[in-house]
Amino acid sequence: MFKSIRYSLFVLLLFVMMVKAHTQNPVIIPPYLQKGDTVAIVATARSFQPEDLQSARDSLRNWGLHVVLGKTIGPQYHQLAGTDRERADDLQHMLDDPSVKAIWAARGGYGTVRIVDMLDFTKFRQKPKWIIGYSDVTVLHSHIHKLGIATLHATMPINVKKNSEAAVQSLKKALFGKKLQYKVPSRLQNRMGTAEGQLVGGNLSILYSLLGSPSSINTDGKILLIEDLDEYLYHVDRMMMNLKRNGYFDNLKGLIIGGMTRMHDNSIPWGKDAIGIVKEIADAYDFPVCFDFPAGHLEDNRALILGKDVKLTVGKDSVSLKFKDKK
Repeated sequence: MFKSIRYSLFVLLLFVMMVKAHTQNPVIIPPYLQKGDTVAIVATARSFQPEDLQSARDSLRNWGLHVVLGKTIGPQYHQLAGTDRERADDLQHMLDDPSVKAIWAARGGYGTVRIVDMLDFTKFRQKPKWIIGYSDVTVLHSHIHKLGIATLHATMPINVKKNSEAAVQSLKKALFGKKLQYKVPSRLQNRMGTAEGQLVGGNLSILYSLLGSPSSINTDGKILLIEDLDEYLYHVDRMMMNLKRNGYFDNLKGLIIGGMTRMHDNSIPWGKDAIGIVKEIADAYDFPVCFDFPAGHLEDNRALILGKDVKLTVGKDSVSLKFKDKK
């Protein structure tokens, strides 16, 4: 009898542990913006000049927002917008400043990973604010996701002038808390299905580079977005294989592939394009897959709230992505 009770308790405990392991921790959504709020623009990676800001500043001001520029807008230290210490201090100041309600990374490139471990997120965790950007900013998206706070994968000031109107307006809607949902044409390589879960991810190269670090995300029970630019096809294969070997796809609910833009091949072809490489990996699993979603290094780079719950529906004719609001 006692053995039976002990066995039943063991089974119950095991079940509870399994449920806990696959239950997503709630993510804090920073306060949405209101007219009169302040947005700070900083450069966490490559250098960025003030004259390239006009379109972004005009957009923010037209939305009724104030703009402040970080000390990293203008300076150049080799390829970067100042030394690591200068870039970290600039971002830290904006993270800690209570008057700043959102921080918009001016551009990507490379360099954010060099400063992320210099940052103190104590005040940010107490009063979260929106972190906006994509590409190299995936470092911050991933690190902050581990803190349980949502971020905004969206266009950056360097791109605004060339972005589609839909992309720019999607940023405005996301910042002001308007309902976000997208419907795009389906494509032949998609795998149909429906999935719900937290949206995570960003730039494939950055996700790959963060593996094994404190900033590497857990994708269990989530929907993963990947996008990239200017990579050799064999390197795309290498990155996808490494994500696979690290279990990124084992308990994934769904996969969204954004722009895989301006890829390169060698004189002896790899044999598959970027979509084919991703599809080969994804074919080993049964979650829904969407290719060519309008996010990433594209003119039509739609805003996505990373960490928020979404419903992904991949159908024969169309794909929909709906951000779920708490009731």
